[in-house]
Amino acid sequence: MSLKNILVAFNGSEGSVSALKYAAALADETTHVTVLLAHSDHDIVTSSGMWVPSSARAIIEQANIDFVAEIEARFNALRSDLNLGDRLHYRREAGRVDGVISETARAFDLVVIGQDLPTEEVNEHIFVHPDRIALVSGRPVLIVPQGHDAKAIHSHAVLAWDGGRAAARALSDALGLLEDQGHVTVLSVGDTDAPRPSKDLMDHLARHGISATREKIPATPGPARALLAYCREKDPCLLVMGAYEHSKFREDFLGGMTARVFKRTPIPVLLSH
Repeated sequence: MSLKNILVAFNGSEGSVSALKYAAALADETTHVTVLLAHSDHDIVTSSGMWVPSSARAIIEQANIDFVAEIEARFNALRSDLNLGDRLHYRREAGRVDGVISETARAFDLVVIGQDLPTEEVNEHIFVHPDRIALVSGRPVLIVPQGHDAKAIHSHAVLAWDGGRAAARALSDALGLLEDQGHVTVLSVGDTDAPRPSKDLMDHLARHGISATREKIPATPGPARALLAYCREKDPCLLVMGAYEHSKFREDFLGGMTARVFKRTPIPVLLSH
């Protein structure tokens, strides 16, 4: 495995706990894991404005301190179980959350982020948007579902392949993980002809010691739902896919596949753009 430097976005949510445990499971004896608590530099309850009495501002500021301290306490409670010793690092930084994580991630091999469910109450001042980070950071983003067992045994990984640029980038970013897994299903979604380059792709995987098979599924009732249903049925260890092959605006406007998949995935997903 070529992963030597992993960043984990940690906000104290159940998803971020799963992400941290997953990153620790990926690490070998030479891998460093850095935990980053990024939080908005705006007050959780705004203390700006001349109308706010100084006594109230003091209470708000203390509440902000306590809020961050609770997240740090949750991390510290997990530290000893991760067995990373002095290769586990912690930092916190104020600013725009997605921006802080994206800029920090550029000096890491991989950023691991928990899946915060839409129904879960996560304070907006610590909320992480994995799709934005995949789009802006220039690094692969691995999204881990809540409660995922990083030590469970799975038969294979899945590469969502449409022959496009983003899929090729995702393959490159995930190659070390796929080599460790040993077997990959190259999955195409839809009724179109198999995307090129088919034979070249299979040869490429084989030359990296990866046993690969091809499979095609219909894109009904939609490509995202079809892909998610496949993952639920086959239970692979990892889904590798490109993010935002079309524009981010188009994805948002049409309710794109990228967002649908990472918000509902039952397994870890590696996104690259």
